[in-house]
Amino acid sequence: MPIVKLAAPLRRFCDNKAEIKVEGRNVREVILNIDKQYKGFAERILEGNDLKDVISIFVNNEDIRLKKGLDTEVKEEDVIFIAPAIAGGNARN
Repeated sequence: MPIVKLAAPLRRFCDNKAEIKVEGRNVREVILNIDKQYKGFAERILEGNDLKDVISIFVNNEDIRLKKGLDTEVKEEDVIFIAPAIAGGNARN
């Protein structure tokens, strides 16, 4: 089963767990299966059928936006990391 690692701000929606093992053939299924255990999780991550702009997801350290998005396949041994997107600061000199 893939392991999902959650960034600290998202843990409160999953009983403060840092990691969850959950089934799924692709990232979308994984998110929906987490939502079955922790109601409301998917609405924090998804906007309709798409990933919210403020969320980043990596499968084995690769950004899913550079792959097949939510349809990115996952395998039993994969590690999925979900985190709020990090915005840059003010770069004034």
